[in-house]
Amino acid sequence: MSERQIGLTYAQAGVDIDAGNALIEKIKPLAKSTRRPGADAALGGFGALFDLRAAGYTDPLLVSTTDGVGTKLKVAIETNLHDTVGIDLVAMCVNDLLAQGAEPLLFLDYFATGKLNVDEAARVVAGIAEGCRRAGCALVGGETAEMPGMYRDGDYDLAGFSVGAVERGAVLPRLDDQAPGDVIIGLGSSGPHSNGYSLVRRVVERSGLDWTAPAPFAPDTSLAEALMAPTRIYIKSVLPQIKAGRIKGCAHITGGGLIENPPRALAEGLEARFDWSAWPLPPVFAWLQAEGGISDHELRRTFNCGIGLILIVSPDQAPTVLTELLSSGEDAFVCGQLVPA
Repeated sequence: MSERQIGLTYAQAGVDIDAGNALIEKIKPLAKSTRRPGADAALGGFGALFDLRAAGYTDPLLVSTTDGVGTKLKVAIETNLHDTVGIDLVAMCVNDLLAQGAEPLLFLDYFATGKLNVDEAARVVAGIAEGCRRAGCALVGGETAEMPGMYRDGDYDLAGFSVGAVERGAVLPRLDDQAPGDVIIGLGSSGPHSNGYSLVRRVVERSGLDWTAPAPFAPDTSLAEALMAPTRIYIKSVLPQIKAGRIKGCAHITGGGLIENPPRALAEGLEARFDWSAWPLPPVFAWLQAEGGISDHELRRTFNCGIGLILIVSPDQAPTVLTELLSSGEDAFVCGQLVPA
């Protein structure tokens, strides 16, 4: 009997429904571990509900963000290091919420691949759940798409979506309150975070080093492990400062680096003047710059250069903010001030 007479199945077309169901069972406990007031993080429905009143809000605005991990995923795929890209995915979304003064409430992910590897995908989602726990938000759902022909064997892509809330009078930036002389506080990054990896990969290629070789800037770990350090999530240390009314502006230092991101948080007529000598350039960036022959300007407009988030505060509030950030475990320091544009 011919294949046409037998009839085709979805599995013969390359999509394994059973594998998708197996993944759902693996990630149910991960989602459950991210429960928070307002969401029970249960999976299986067509949508997720969130109770803003149960979360303690009275007159909130909702803030939504979406992002991915970019070509850092290529490093993960080539080196089989899948356990932390989920943290990156959450961080890229929730740190953007923070820049608006918002608390992350819920998170959803989109995982797309050519052929689903259940164990590998579960490692990725475990990282997403860990990121949600660090951010204090609930993993309420997502989508796993198996699309043969769209991706090469072993490849996958990620997208994240987060929703947060902020009381109407607490939205950042507070542009009318900003003034020349306001202090810029930088919060240390864990490395390149999730930006500039197309350039990172070119530099590694130029160096001739294998991903398993000791990292020249961190000899106790491999090059791949050092460059896969997950994006830092700043929610639990910075949100209390925002809620206390001490922060006038906040910028997440992502693509565009320290050149293009700060203006997004500043009032018209003001600009950020960084003291580039206020903090040492972390060894990973020094190596990338030297190995790639990257100019200072290109480095600063591509990478975070050791600062993952900046906060704008008045000079009289700066000592309190610095003290509390340091006590919460952040590497926080004054790195500049606002000046007339």
